[in-house]
Formats: sequence, structure tokens, C-alpha cells
Amino acid sequence: MRIGVFGGTFDPLHIGHLVAAQNAKYTARLDRVLFVVANIPWQKEGERPVTDARLRLAVVAEVMQGLEGFEASDIEIRRGGRSYTVDTLRELRERYPHDELYLIVGADAASQMETWERAEELPSLAQLVVVNRYGYPTPRILSGFESPIFAEMPWLDISSTDLRERVRDDRPLQFLLPEEAIWAIRRYGLYRENGAPPLR
Repeated sequence: MRIGVFGGTFDPLHIGHLVAAQNAKYTARLDRVLFVVANIPWQKEGERPVTDARLRLAVVAEVMQGLEGFEASDIEIRRGGRSYTVDTLRELRERYPHDELYLIVGADAASQMETWERAEELPSLAQLVVVNRYGYPTPRILSGFESPIFAEMPWLDISSTDLRERVRDDRPLQFLLPEEAIWAIRRYGLYRENGAPPLR
């Protein structure tokens, strides 16, 4: 099996994430793509409050139910603490010793991978798939990755920050989020002024 590992905060999961994953799946000929929901995203610590990990996972899981080859993964939530890609890939390598792992990252993330925790170990754990916006220059790639795969996606100017503000202000969400995500956000009361309780 060729397994794609697509990590993120997914706060919330939106159409841009799905388009990126679909293009990576097609270009790299992946059998499965795991949407790995970060427990504590270290890169966002202190920047803003992050929605409870289990609520973010619940939204992702609802969307994944109707999508063939896409799966929600709670591997980082079960592990607890800060979420580091290197730890996730090591655990997946133990779980799937006979499968090939492909780390899916956006072009922006790819150009910053040298700042990641134990980044020098990443090339030995997975092949790299970089999703770039159409027409953008190829990003700088972390040394050690041999023959990275480049997947292009169309320009989609969608941001999680804007989506959270849209929920708060009761502005339209259709066509920016999967319908399942919209219903889950409403059901769990996410991104409202009073916030939502942790999911148990």
C-alpha cells in the first residue's frame, strides 16, 4: 500500500485541504490518505486559542465518511502532548512495516521543514509529496529527500481564520467547507463567542 500522511490543525477542515489531498493522491498514486489531526500544533502554540483536538477530529471524521481513500487519524491525539511529524511517521512505520509512507505537505510548509523537530530524520521515514499552487515557484526542499513528488492544485484563496470568523458572524459557508463539516460545526457549536465544550 502507498499511504499518504497529511497532517494539520484542521481548524476547520475546508475545501482547500481536500483539493490538496486529492491532487497529492492522484499524482503520487496513493491508495490511502490519512488526515492526521494535530493534538497540540507546536507551530501555533501561543498564536491563538486552538479548538479542542477531539472536536477538530470529529469534524474531519464526519467528512471522511463519504470519501473513498481518505481517513481521519487520531494517532497524534492518542499520543498526547505536542504533535511532531517525526514521531507520527515513526509510529506509522512500526504499524505498517510493509507499506510505503508519503508525507504530504504544502509548498509553504515544505520550505520551512528545516525548522521542524528532528527534521533530519524525516527523509528516512517517508517519501515527500509537495502540493504547490498552480503557477507558483518550486519551494526549497529539505536536504535528504530524494526525488520528491510535486503535485499542483488550482489557486484557492481559503483560510481557516476567515472561516472561523464567518461562523462567528453568521456569514455564508457553502462551497468553502464540505456540507458535513458545516453541519458538524453547527452541531458542536464551534467558533462561537462562548466556544464549545471539549468532546469526551
